[in-house]
Amino acid sequence: MSSHLFYIEDLQELFSDVQTQRIFADQKVFPDCLPRFTAPEILEKYRRQQHEPAFDLLEFVKENFILPPNEEFEITVQEENPVIHIQNLWDKLSRRTEAEFSSLIQLPQKFVVPGGRFREFFYWDSYFTMLGLQVSRRIDLIENMVDNFAYLIAEFGFIPNGNRSYFLSRSQPPFFSLMLDLLAEEKGEGCYLKYLPQLKAEYAFWMNGSERLSPAEPAYEHSVRLPEGVLLNRFWDKENTPRPEGYYEDLEIFNHSTTEKADLYRNIRAACASGWDFSGRWFADGQDISTIKTTDLIPVDLNSLLWHLESTLAKCAALAGNGEEQEYYHKKANQRASAIRKYLWNEEKGGYFDYDFKRGLASEAWSMAMAFPLFFGLASEAEAEKVMGHLQTVFLKEGGLLTTPNTTGQQWDAPNGWAPLQWIGYKAAVNYGAVQLAGDIAGNWMATVERVFKTTGKMMEKYNVVDSALAAGGGEYPNQNGFGWTNGVYLKMKMNE
Repeated sequence: MSSHLFYIEDLQELFSDVQTQRIFADQKVFPDCLPRFTAPEILEKYRRQQHEPAFDLLEFVKENFILPPNEEFEITVQEENPVIHIQNLWDKLSRRTEAEFSSLIQLPQKFVVPGGRFREFFYWDSYFTMLGLQVSRRIDLIENMVDNFAYLIAEFGFIPNGNRSYFLSRSQPPFFSLMLDLLAEEKGEGCYLKYLPQLKAEYAFWMNGSERLSPAEPAYEHSVRLPEGVLLNRFWDKENTPRPEGYYEDLEIFNHSTTEKADLYRNIRAACASGWDFSGRWFADGQDISTIKTTDLIPVDLNSLLWHLESTLAKCAALAGNGEEQEYYHKKANQRASAIRKYLWNEEKGGYFDYDFKRGLASEAWSMAMAFPLFFGLASEAEAEKVMGHLQTVFLKEGGLLTTPNTTGQQWDAPNGWAPLQWIGYKAAVNYGAVQLAGDIAGNWMATVERVFKTTGKMMEKYNVVDSALAAGGGEYPNQNGFGWTNGVYLKMKMNE
């Protein structure tokens, strides 16, 4: 299916001209356009016409491309009830890829998009969307989406950030093994064996090159070797160029940067691979995106997720009756759990922090990533107690959990709160018996979602959790309506009330 993809690079200078002249307010519009002709034909025409006196670039684009639809959902709010609203949204957010020669990667099954400007699926969003699909008993859609992810792993060797050709250089937080847990709850443990080849392939993608690491070359792609030969992972992108979907912004950051620029674009892209695009969490000075150094950091959330992937592979091996393989993955998971405690736990601050392996120091950035080891039950009771103290005092606000306590103007920082991290924090508290804290996280968050829904009739991508009278802002684009993971987490929390 992937042979009919439209690759942005084929448009050469036409692409950079459209993006740098900013004929669309949103840099994602042009990469999402559907070409009416082949890229060489369009490019040849552009080279011929662009110097004509009456040439109009926007008109040229409209003649040669079909613009993506502007998808604001027109749904009547029923009885002011967000649950009914969400149930009605699932089919509106469902897609089939039919257009060939677009940047959309063709998929065999239906999938659910987040909504708004996001007209494709996103990898880690999909897990939180699935939580709501499970509550809505849309198991068909969960299974469709898992099949699509399995197809992508078979086709490309990994799950891209989203199903676009311009996302094929990176993945996102690896939630595939958690998706299988959800599906197995509905369909039984046979799911694990059905998708075992894909689980193994995803693990191979994240660990690629780890066997070649040495003290002289401690990092390769996602893998990092620490002293004593310990392996942990980082976010990465194969490309070190401006993002097609953020082209102008990336050039601006590059041009204004006064720090080391050699890997600047890759670090911007790696932050997109983290899902947290963007946050002071990734910045050397905690404030300015031009100091971004994502690939220097070993993130708490990513390594907790990879521990789950290793543990799931051990479980699969047990189900398959393969004792040797079970022991292999079990050992890998145990080694990672020890390494997380050694390198990512900060006793002085009483929390889990990313680790800067280049400097051999814990990151200064406080973030909700510290709840991930609790979400997976990896923290000791003493560690969990300290982290939950921080959730209560540093992160929990009237409207839910902050992503970070820092105000940078970036969307993954204060005052914003995001659905996936509410769920991670909520489950972290539940896992360690903090019933009151769990109730407060869920209660504050759901009240925010309901308040905004009542005034706007919309489920939003993110929320201002400090002052619920204000909209969430920051970042490269306006707050979006839809919205996949908000719908999913809201429904799941509502069910657990």
